[in-house]
Amino acid sequence: MTRVNEKLGSGFKGLTVSLALAAAIALPGMPAAAQQPVPEGGSGAMDAGGTATFADLATLADRSDMVIRAQIRDSVAVEPERAPGLAPGHVRLYIEARTQALLSGEAALGESLAYLVDLPLNARGKAPKLKNREVLLFADRVPGRPGFVQLTGKGAQLDYSPALEARVTPLLQALAARDAPPAVTGVGDALAVRGTLAGESETQVFLTTADRSPVSITVLRRPGQEPVWGVSWGEIIDSAARPPRPESLRWYRLACALPPSLPSNTNLARDAEARRLAEVDYEFVVTALGPCTRAITEAPS
Repeated sequence: MTRVNEKLGSGFKGLTVSLALAAAIALPGMPAAAQQPVPEGGSGAMDAGGTATFADLATLADRSDMVIRAQIRDSVAVEPERAPGLAPGHVRLYIEARTQALLSGEAALGESLAYLVDLPLNARGKAPKLKNREVLLFADRVPGRPGFVQLTGKGAQLDYSPALEARVTPLLQALAARDAPPAVTGVGDALAVRGTLAGESETQVFLTTADRSPVSITVLRRPGQEPVWGVSWGEIIDSAARPPRPESLRWYRLACALPPSLPSNTNLARDAEARRLAEVDYEFVVTALGPCTRAITEAPS
């Protein structure tokens, strides 16, 4: 195991790295987050210059208490026997870093921080060199351990760049906004109703959300016109509602949460033709939203 003699900075005076490492390994739940390795073939921190998709960044930001810009000061490899769940070809590193900016998070953060991360070994089978590397961290605090943070899963350490910060900042602002859209958990009910004219219909799909706030999708069909759809984020169903802007938080809430087809038990229509129409309109919406593409994260369970 690499030995580091430098003592920790302002937040850790009087503790050597080896002692801090032992304390970090003993933290409840800390290894569990570190057990989620970055994809094979990566080097050091994840390359975020085009690798992370919007869905990746939204997933990481949504589940993290803090987003931190930091510079790595030093790292030490954890012995394999003390790194349960470590994937083959990876190394678990204890990282000391200097806080450069707190992009999101309410609580104050000290100048120094420490955390664990799993990374692929380099081509020589060695731990990657990370000293002085700037990174963006998606993390939670560790209760009772000031200065320690816990990465929130796979891909939660990314190589920092101004371009990456420019992509993440609007997401963080949208998540913190008072009118932030709730997390969609599925489909509650759906109903299609035929109009009085041939080819006229309206389908409403009511969604379930984590905080039980109402969200509904409306699809309108008019004779001789292309179907239109929109989303109402509230109790009032707005006939003038529009689709969410692609790669926005509202888009993410839908595209990355809705099932690919309408669950049969949510279709309230009894008539076979009306049931088919509800299914077609739902698939129309899912197709219009487009795929929820991921490169470094997995869908929340």
